[in-house]
Amino acid sequence: MSNPGLYIHIPFCRSKCPYCGFYSIASSSHVSRYLAALKKEIAFYKGRFGPFDSLYLGGGTPTLLEVKDLEGTLNCLYENFDFSVDMERTIEANPCDMTHEKISGLRLLGFNRINLGVQSFNDEELAFLGRRHNGREAEDALEGLRLAGFDNMGMDLIYGLYGQTIKGWMETLKKAVSFAPEHLSCYQLTIEGGTVFWRMKEKGILEPLTEEEERSFFVATSGFLEDKGYIHYEISNFARKSSRFSRHNCKYWRRVPYLGLGPSAHSFNGDKRWWNYRSIRRYCEALEQGNMPVEGDEELSDEQKRMEIISLGLRTRRGVDMRELGHDPGLSGKIKVLIESGHVKIFNDRVIPTREGYVVADRLPLYFFM
Repeated sequence: MSNPGLYIHIPFCRSKCPYCGFYSIASSSHVSRYLAALKKEIAFYKGRFGPFDSLYLGGGTPTLLEVKDLEGTLNCLYENFDFSVDMERTIEANPCDMTHEKISGLRLLGFNRINLGVQSFNDEELAFLGRRHNGREAEDALEGLRLAGFDNMGMDLIYGLYGQTIKGWMETLKKAVSFAPEHLSCYQLTIEGGTVFWRMKEKGILEPLTEEEERSFFVATSGFLEDKGYIHYEISNFARKSSRFSRHNCKYWRRVPYLGLGPSAHSFNGDKRWWNYRSIRRYCEALEQGNMPVEGDEELSDEQKRMEIISLGLRTRRGVDMRELGHDPGLSGKIKVLIESGHVKIFNDRVIPTREGYVVADRLPLYFFM
């Protein structure tokens, strides 16, 4: 897990998604300009990072790109960076794009992990989310990927939708596990400013879940998937076995360095973070003018690093090493309170969040900074 990770942000969708909010509608000219700029950014970082052992193409819909465009991007990466032999190559995929030709192309390009944006198998819920696919198309895509030989398949699902009941959500989970995916990410619907959902909330059309409803959905999800043999290894993530944890995402949670390329992508070298322009236009203009598309950066203090170690660690089943919690005289008392309340446990000198601890993961770190 010590090798850095490489992330490529593909900022295109075929339609304006109410959930994503800012992703651009793709056109051939936009894509060509973006790919040319991306190759310039790749060349800039030549020799500065690596060798990488995880490559993740995500963001909008990477599988919207033609196989030849993906191949050209990968070739540029291979020419400029070093990669480990056992690299995890992940691409996020939209069910609508999973034609026989596209699936075969992804196999030939060497992708060994597919993360499919299913979100739901319910057509009404998919329409609410503004997704282009329906439930049948999601099932067809999953079946097609299996037939093509993909043996490391992830699936994204969303709960907490308008009018959704826990019973309805359980039906989605049952359908999902019937395909035996190696990995499941179950996210609660979040309402970001500037999205269609935000405007619906402002007009009183959409009501967010109450705190108790959030807990009920979360606990039901965790309990169901653990009963089906999945390891709940991060708040929103489940895997059939530890070897199927998302290698790339684990780097974020363990603060392993990573390089992000493309509009709005973030990078981290252990001491410093920097991020690119969110605007595709500004990103491309900067690189076309021979400049880096970096919008800002942040040098982390020792205290910020400690806060991140604790905050990120308490979101995962790996937890936090006791030594990282500091030397506060009242530390043992704070931990005792959390153990007695059922929010954490101690294992191998690490503070590990329980399921109830996951429920309040955003608040847990506060106990150690008060």
